[in-house]
Amino acid sequence: MAQQPSILILNGPNLNMLGTREPHIYGAETLADVEALCRAEGARLGLEIDFRQSNHEGELVTWIQQARGNRSAILLNAGAYTHTSVAILDALTAVDLPVIEVHLSNIFRREPFRHHSYVSMAARGVICGLGSQGYVLALQAADRLVRAKAQS
Repeated sequence: MAQQPSILILNGPNLNMLGTREPHIYGAETLADVEALCRAEGARLGLEIDFRQSNHEGELVTWIQQARGNRSAILLNAGAYTHTSVAILDALTAVDLPVIEVHLSNIFRREPFRHHSYVSMAARGVICGLGSQGYVLALQAADRLVRAKAQS
């Protein structure tokens, strides 16, 4: 039997505060709720899920680099680093994996500085504004990309 595809799900700064941080923007679900949702969808799709969060840019970069050769795809909610981190963009470009960018809120309905994303420059797709359901859709998209690549 072929090895199960492995998806790295990374969450950036302040996402550990979900459920208490600006629930009118980000909702009442906690990061643990989002993780449980991702694990359930991963199990349904036959995917191994590696779910992590860090408030530190360098740690996110290290995890992205470690994904090369060890993961099938990356789902990334880089939080505020989305709009500022060339280092994360460079790491995503270097690992040569499908990347799906995820945001709980619709970044295009928010402050103008949030409309620019460095992550998008490396991402195959972007899902924003759908709350935690965006993670489920991103997992489904990653699954399709990974399985299509395996068949080619």
